[in-house]
Amino acid sequence: MTEGDAANSPSAEVSQKPNLAAEQALVRRAKDGDMAAYDELIQMYQERIYATIYHMTANHEDANDLAQDTFIKAYQALRSFKGGSSFYTWIYRIAVNKTINFLKQRRHKGHLSLNELDFHAENDPDLIALISDKTPQREVGLKELKEKLNMAMQRLSEPHRLVVTLHDVQGLAHEEIAEIMECNIGTVRSRLFYARQQLQGYLADYLK
Repeated sequence: MTEGDAANSPSAEVSQKPNLAAEQALVRRAKDGDMAAYDELIQMYQERIYATIYHMTANHEDANDLAQDTFIKAYQALRSFKGGSSFYTWIYRIAVNKTINFLKQRRHKGHLSLNELDFHAENDPDLIALISDKTPQREVGLKELKEKLNMAMQRLSEPHRLVVTLHDVQGLAHEEIAEIMECNIGTVRSRLFYARQQLQGYLADYLK
């Protein structure tokens, strides 16, 4: 995947998950060495994978590199995929693990990039709900709001940032997130609640 494939609009609408039977057929072909089948799987999920990583890292170049690494690692490990979950969930888990490891390494290096976060804020009811219609701060404009949201997101821990990204940005269900994060649904819900509370605290100026 090249940067131009998804970097220009990481929060643009992404396609719906394909039919499970069609996905399984492509996986079987890919396991037999059919690169065209694997390329179809990449096309199905590259936008979602890229967008998830971008919202975790807030950096286009890092997200592009990690997305490419994810699909390479997934192909290398494809024969170990037993089909206990969907390929969709399996590759998301690979992307999430690679991204969390990357963030830990980046934190140890003391590096943090705060590129503008394309959070699709103007269309996100949860985020719009954080801001009062009457507060004068609304006049600062969407660009500053995105910057504030980006900074607030980067202050969350990796698990809490991830659950917000998967649920509020990517629109995944609690059950899907639980599979990806390898935890129970109650943990997903509690992390999501805590993360939203933290974001509200970080965006307190917009709540007055």
